[in-house]
Amino acid sequence: MPLPRFLRTDLRHPAVLRGLIALVAVVLAGWLQWGGGTRPTSAVDEWLRDSFIQLRASAVPEQRILVIDIDESSVANIPWPWPRARIADLVELALADGARAVALDILMEKPADADGDMRLAMLAGHGPVVLAQMFDYLHADAPLGSGHLVGGAPAPAAGNALPALGYLANHAGLAQSRHAGNIGVLPDADGALRRLPVFTSYRGRVYPTLSLALLQCCGDATDNLPLRAVERVPFARDWAAYDVVKAVDLLSGNMPEGMARGRLVLIGSSSLSIGDRIATPLGASSAGLLVHASMLTSLLDRQQGLAPAALPGKSIAFAFVLAVVLLTAYTLPRMSAASNALLLGASALLWLAIAWLLAPHDPDFAPAAPLLCCLYLLAVAVPFQWELAQRRSRQLLGTLRQYVAGEVVDELLRSDLKDPLAPRRLEVTTLVADMQGYTSQVEALSLEEASRLTTQFLECLTQPVLAQRGTLDKYTGDGLVAFWGAPLPNPDHADLALDAAARILREVAQFSSQREASGLPPLRVRIGIESGVAMAGDYGTAARSIYTAVGDSVNTAARLEQAARDYPHDVIVGEGTAALARRHRLLLLGERQLRGKGRPTRIYTLEQGA
Repeated sequence: MPLPRFLRTDLRHPAVLRGLIALVAVVLAGWLQWGGGTRPTSAVDEWLRDSFIQLRASAVPEQRILVIDIDESSVANIPWPWPRARIADLVELALADGARAVALDILMEKPADADGDMRLAMLAGHGPVVLAQMFDYLHADAPLGSGHLVGGAPAPAAGNALPALGYLANHAGLAQSRHAGNIGVLPDADGALRRLPVFTSYRGRVYPTLSLALLQCCGDATDNLPLRAVERVPFARDWAAYDVVKAVDLLSGNMPEGMARGRLVLIGSSSLSIGDRIATPLGASSAGLLVHASMLTSLLDRQQGLAPAALPGKSIAFAFVLAVVLLTAYTLPRMSAASNALLLGASALLWLAIAWLLAPHDPDFAPAAPLLCCLYLLAVAVPFQWELAQRRSRQLLGTLRQYVAGEVVDELLRSDLKDPLAPRRLEVTTLVADMQGYTSQVEALSLEEASRLTTQFLECLTQPVLAQRGTLDKYTGDGLVAFWGAPLPNPDHADLALDAAARILREVAQFSSQREASGLPPLRVRIGIESGVAMAGDYGTAARSIYTAVGDSVNTAARLEQAARDYPHDVIVGEGTAALARRHRLLLLGERQLRGKGRPTRIYTLEQGA
């Protein structure tokens, strides 16, 4: 049973291969955006996003947040670990200055000075204070479990939370705290922290991250915020954008009065000696406090409608790749490999600009995916099309050299013609030459002798044609058809054809003399020449084609060649060629009614010595 036509498609056909290359690019773009799992572009995706963050991070002051930093100078003044009374002092001073709420980015697993612990317990149990607790997502074999977890809400049936394997919490003396926030983190494979677990599930309860717990502590509505279990931290503000008060300055009364009024306060440490440092897009060693401050800024922006509007980054990236694929499908066969490479390079640069604008609006799309698709097209589609062009050029040259003189081929290569063999309407001069009495010449010869005579005679005809930059149309057994003016237009086509005819006469006369000297009969050539408009081009089918000229002047040249048998002249020239000849003197022979012509045609011949 024969296969359906669509299944019989030759997969090696260039159009099919181009379609497959384009299809792979489109499928690759879709898989990189929606395929799930670890993408092969993940490292480049994150590097690009990190670069965008560094370029975009704003230093505009963040007026809604105040950071109290236990920095190196504070630790030098009061050696770490600090008495809990000092930490309680920081909280009380911030609240006394008008802070809306205070969050501690400090874990207190074990009791310390009783007075300090009691004051912190009172503040956390009755005031707008959020303590820290940490969940562990990695140590499955030996899960952590120290201290007393507080806060949390019953886990809903449809869990929107990251499961934790263990925890570290504050000591039992702080178990009556009303609010606690998770300071556990989940760095990426390269060690950089780009995302935070906003909701963590552990033993049937869900716990918020520190920044979200701080908003909830203030009574702010957070249920309407479209938060996922793990959120990308936008790092929209640089560290310099946050008002930072050194802890030692606050304790010594050097903080300006009212600086905390109406603000959310984060208390933590940037000190290297305490070790709360982590790699982020903003730096290889950033204070963990900055991560929570950045997340808090993001939540406040969302709450106040200041966050970038959500956009379908994946769909935009896919549409961009599709547009590039369609564009290159058009340009690849029409432009040079270098131009297409530049086009793909420009497309990649354009995408980088789009991705830079799009990154804050979609935390999940793969910004490197379109770049990889452009690279794929550059590495596969451009060389493939270049090879097709080279193959076609070789085929074109091979075809041309069968018909056209070498210098004409070189001129064609230097010309701007996209397809020099495509049929075009041109003014040409056609020369038709034939051996008179060919049958009588070869009837007494052996097959080998007849073949040799034919080859030698055709050599006498061919060399003058090519020497005068003519295009060989075809051999007609014992003769040929040639024309001038195609594939490259030439204003001297009539004179060049007459030059060739004169040389053919000399070549045949010399060859005939050699034969007569050997006792063989003489040879005579009949030549018809006419000029006029014709359609010249590569005609035929996919199986076989020929470069030829078609038109009335071509037919007239053939009729003139046949008419030469009735004249003592070897060359018969039509009136079209006579009107265009500039370098030759022609002798008018009169008028003759040619077959297929409605009126008599004036005919000429070359004057002797012309």
